[in-house]
Amino acid sequence: MKKILIIEDETSIAELEKDYLELSDFEVEIEENGKKGLSRALEEDFDMFILDLMLPDMDGFDICREIRRVKNVPILMVSAKKDDIDKIRGLGLGADDYITKPFSPSELVARVKAHLARYESLTSVDPMRNDEIKIRGIRIDKTARRVWVNDEEKAFTSKEFDLLTFLAENPNRVFSKEELFSTIWEMEPEGDIATVTVHIKKIREKIEYNTAKPQYIETIWGVGYRFKL
Repeated sequence: MKKILIIEDETSIAELEKDYLELSDFEVEIEENGKKGLSRALEEDFDMFILDLMLPDMDGFDICREIRRVKNVPILMVSAKKDDIDKIRGLGLGADDYITKPFSPSELVARVKAHLARYESLTSVDPMRNDEIKIRGIRIDKTARRVWVNDEEKAFTSKEFDLLTFLAENPNRVFSKEELFSTIWEMEPEGDIATVTVHIKKIREKIEYNTAKPQYIETIWGVGYRFKL
């Protein structure tokens, strides 16, 4: 049975969501406190999170960001805010979906089922599946040399793909520009490290929600770059 955590401070809404989901054979738990909900999300095993944005003690965006740093399970954001900027921000932080109040409980259940089915299909073990890397909203198919960002395929040049793949395969490790140039271009740097900077910029334009505040490829000033998990 799939286990879902609802982080929602409006008791009536949380209980309604819980009732409908349990009728569809999901195991559901509720946390009305944002900080406690985040703690449980990080420490316990859940198959999906339903997260309200307007929590009194902790911003829902911050909760989403922290969950997505360590877990790839689906996150469905729920909010009374209907502005596109909030939806874009939520999805940019790694949420899989965004639904605005008021909403039909049956629509919520349908979305939950769809996201769980999709997640299961992406993570199921298949010996015939291509060699892939999945980190938050990015999926890199090493066999087909294709990249998807939040399910949208992006076109990469050969070296852009090689550079992104290398960094993603070695997350949280800092590489100098010289190391990256020698590894990807298989030549001694000899003043050509500006090529790395240009390629990092192009990659960020394709994978980052905000290139000024990158969520994936981080600049370590005076040293180089690293791919953040």
